[in-house]
Amino acid sequence: MMAYGTGGIALAGASLQVPSIDEFLPPEILFQGTPFAINRIILVRIVATVIMLLVLGITAHRAKVVPGRWQGAVEWLLEFVRDNIVYQVMGELRGRRYVPMITTMFMTILVFNLCGIIPGMNIAATATITVPLLLALWTFVQYWAATFRGKGFLTYLREEMFPAGVPWPIYFILAPMQLLDIVVIRPFSLTIRLFANMISGHILVALCFAATQFFLIDVENKALMGFGVVTFVGGFVMTLFEAFVAAIQAFIFATLSTVYINLSYPED
Repeated sequence: MMAYGTGGIALAGASLQVPSIDEFLPPEILFQGTPFAINRIILVRIVATVIMLLVLGITAHRAKVVPGRWQGAVEWLLEFVRDNIVYQVMGELRGRRYVPMITTMFMTILVFNLCGIIPGMNIAATATITVPLLLALWTFVQYWAATFRGKGFLTYLREEMFPAGVPWPIYFILAPMQLLDIVVIRPFSLTIRLFANMISGHILVALCFAATQFFLIDVENKALMGFGVVTFVGGFVMTLFEAFVAAIQAFIFATLSTVYINLSYPED
C-alpha cells in the first residue's frame, strides 16, 4: 500500500525521505548564537579550503625541475587556466594581471563543487548562494576597476548604453537594458548559474541513493528490490556526472569572469 505525506512516500510501513531544500539550511553546530556560528556547509568550506591550501603549498614546496606525476598534474591544471582561459580570452600581455585571480576562482570553485561527491562531506560548498555571489562580486569589482583604467567610467557607459549606428529612438529602450545588463544581469547570472547547478545536482544524487536505501533495505517486499538496483546504478552515474559538472561549472565561471573583465577594456 502506498501513500504520500510530509515525510515523502510511505510503502508497506517504510517511508522514503525525499531530499529537500532544507538540507541547504542546516542548523548551527559550532559557536551557536554568535557572529562566528558555523553550520555544516560552512565547516565543509573551511575544511576544503585548508586541504586545498595544504596540498598546493606542499606541492609547491617539493617542486622539482623534472616534475613527478602529481606535480605534473597540478602544473597542467594551473597552466590550463592560464593558457586556455585567461590568455585565450585576453592575450598574454593583458592577461598576466588576472592569472592569479582567475586561477584562484577556478580552483576554489572546482574543489568546493567536488565536495558534493566526497564521502563525509556530501554537499557542494557552492550549493548556497553565499560563495557564488561573493565570487561574482569579485568579478564585478575587477570589471569596474578595468573600466576605470581602460576607457574611463563615463566613456564606457556611453559606449555600452548608446552604441554607434543605432537609431536614436531605440536608445530609450536599449540604454536601460544595457545598464541593467552591466550592473545586475552579469553578476546575477554568474551567481545563479553556479548556485542552481550545484543544488540540483546534489538533490538528484541524494534522491537516487535515498531511493536505493528505501527499496533495498527499508521495504520488506523483496519484489521491489529491482528498483533499488536501478536507483543505485542511477546514483553512481549521477555521481560521475556531478564530477563532470563540477569541472565544467568551474571552467564556465572562470571563462565568463575573464570575458566580462576583458569587455571593459578598449578595443585594440
